[in-house]
Amino acid sequence: MTSSDLWLVIAWRLDRLMSVPTDVLGEIALRDGACVQAFAAGEAPELTGIDTPDREMAWRLCAHCPVQDECLELELRQAGDQTTGVWGALPEDDRRAHYPYWRQRREHPKNPSPEGGPTP
Repeated sequence: MTSSDLWLVIAWRLDRLMSVPTDVLGEIALRDGACVQAFAAGEAPELTGIDTPDREMAWRLCAHCPVQDECLELELRQAGDQTTGVWGALPEDDRRAHYPYWRQRREHPKNPSPEGGPTP
């Protein structure tokens, strides 16, 4: 699978969140996000202040998060291609590469899914 294919699959997967209000996405991310839970449990990982290790640690927190899609959708809506950090288990470079695909899906939501079938 090429990176272009991956971005299309992710954008298609996020279509189900298109009609969810932004404030609701924020509430879901704050309530169920693995990163929030780690900090709320008092066992927050210590940030090093060095970019690469901090982002790797954030990515690890995201890896098993139950609300990755909601988090990613929220960040794409709010920051667009000006995104920073790790959101939805994707570092900023990946989200910036993904953003045009996500935006295109928002502009043309009736396009077929990456598998060739109709969108949900």
